[in-house]
This record gives sequence, C-alpha cells and structure tokens, in this order.
Amino acid sequence: MACAAARSPADQDRFICIYPAYLNNKKTIAEGRRIPISKAVENPTATEIQDVCSAVGLNVFLEKNKMYSREWNRDVQYRGRVRVQLKQEDGSLCLVQFPSHCTLSLTSGS
Repeated sequence: MACAAARSPADQDRFICIYPAYLNNKKTIAEGRRIPISKAVENPTATEIQDVCSAVGLNVFLEKNKMYSREWNRDVQYRGRVRVQLKQEDGSLCLVQFPSHCTLSLTSGS
C-alpha cells in the first residue's frame, strides 16, 4: 500500500486505459462495451481514440501491441489501447471537463 501512495498520478503506468471495445457499438456489455450504445461508435480503432483525445488536449500515448482480454478477433484493426493522463503530478485534474474516466468515455462518443 505504501508503494502505491508514493507513485505520482503523472506516471505513465497510472494513466487510464481505453480499449476500442469499450466504445464499440457492435459489442455487447458482456463483450466489453462500457458506454451506452447511443454514445458508442462503430468499430473504433486505437489510433482514432488517440486522435480524439489528443484533439481535446489530453496527454495520451498509444500501445499498439496490447489487446483487450475479451477480444476474440486478433486482426490488427482490433489491437491497441490508449493510455490517457487525467491527473497532473500534484494530483489536480489535467482538464476540468474530464474529472473521471467515466466522463471521458461518455463525452468522447458524442
């Protein structure tokens, strides 16, 4: 526990992860979709998610060779995850309009 408290929110391993399956309207909740279908998009790629988050002004990086554990399809289109920084070194929010990963996911699909 003490080790976790010493790590900074700005460390890249503390960024939140977004997999394309979280935002895919073709997936069921059991298959990994985490937002309502009305806010989801059809077959997003990790690169598209990275572009959208970067355009909003978030600090992001793409991990191309990572795969969502529930994804059965191993095609390149379904690979990758995006890591997004929500908090700065001092613990304050990077962008006040995204106080949590929930608001980030729900507004990204709009």
